[in-house]
Amino acid sequence: MQADKLLVHFSQIFSPIDKQRALKGSEMSEATIIEDGYIAIKNGKILKIGSGQPDDSIIGDHTKIHDYTGKLATPGLIDCHTHLVYGGSRENEFAKKLNGVSYLDILKEGGGILSTVRSTKSASFDTLYDKSSHLLDEMLIHGVTTVEAKSGYGLDWETEKRQMNVVKELNHTHPIDLVSTFMAAHAIPEEFNGDGDAFIDQIITEMLPKVKEEKLADFCDIFCETGVFTAEQSRRLLQAAKDLDFKLRIHADEIDSIGGVDVAAELETVSAEHLMAATDEGIKKMSESGVIGNLLPGTTFSLMADTYAPAKKMLEAGMAITLSTDSNPGSCPTANIQFIMQLGCFKMHLTPIQVFNAVTINAAYSVGLGDKIGSFTEGKRADIAVFDAPNIDYPLYFFATNLVQDVYKNGELVSKNRQIV
Repeated sequence: MQADKLLVHFSQIFSPIDKQRALKGSEMSEATIIEDGYIAIKNGKILKIGSGQPDDSIIGDHTKIHDYTGKLATPGLIDCHTHLVYGGSRENEFAKKLNGVSYLDILKEGGGILSTVRSTKSASFDTLYDKSSHLLDEMLIHGVTTVEAKSGYGLDWETEKRQMNVVKELNHTHPIDLVSTFMAAHAIPEEFNGDGDAFIDQIITEMLPKVKEEKLADFCDIFCETGVFTAEQSRRLLQAAKDLDFKLRIHADEIDSIGGVDVAAELETVSAEHLMAATDEGIKKMSESGVIGNLLPGTTFSLMADTYAPAKKMLEAGMAITLSTDSNPGSCPTANIQFIMQLGCFKMHLTPIQVFNAVTINAAYSVGLGDKIGSFTEGKRADIAVFDAPNIDYPLYFFATNLVQDVYKNGELVSKNRQIV
């Protein structure tokens, strides 16, 4: 079979090993590194990868050949935890954080998530769409080809629906693929006066069935944290979501360990998010239940905290982990997944192979698309990030700079020389 496109002479190709599941523990240190590599593309999918001179059988009269001498190729990066769609911004809280006011104290004062909820409720569909599209453009030029996007800045049906409809529309119009997560349980609305049980009841009885009926989300998530939702409330919501065939995520152990990890293990959620406060016992439970640890070092950095999720302990316990931006207006306002990957090295002491596995193959299984993306397996989508770097170490060593030169989505060049095509 002859290729439509042939990308040749890569200095290195990072090729994750696909075991039909997320890589766990020591497996995350494994990958195939191809020197002087080539990638053959047919009908938007991977036809073949290899080293040296491609076989003549895959080169035809219509094959377009692109020379990438000295460059690094990886599967398109996957940002598997974002709060993409929101109104307004929260730079007005920045000075408070610099003066030591905590994230939860800002929330208690009516700021934080609740501030963004007010801005999002007042924003039109077009405003939210344009803002989110711009963020996706930034993610794309940094090498991201698939994004998980949560709702959760509405806390009422109309605004939550508007957020998810923005995600749905962008999935059709933007080169990046989007995976939608319903997260109305992001905070307790002010009008509920702290009554989390009543709000969970409303989500279960009024919102979840509509999300399923209108096919607005694949996943359901909840913020299990001190002052937000308890472990029991989280268990109740996620069990109801599971009964409706939603896939599950849970924000757990971000600031305090209050049982969210136990819920994750019990319900076998696809992932548990944040985990900065995860205990040894919690890590063991997640490992035994196959829960993917979705780690967000940019949030620790942005909150000016000292505690990063114990990634090395998780790997030693045989867990699978990913790295994501947590892109949001308050606790991690960034669209640069490369900086998150660099924090994975500098602050979590992960190796380059572990980091690239975290944002490719493992992130693919975290969003439920491991059979379609995340590796250069023949027949998967030809989503490719081309780094202006000679090897996998360089883009992690040379930090805080966008080193992605070109991006291919489904075999088409969608970003060239750091510009949207």
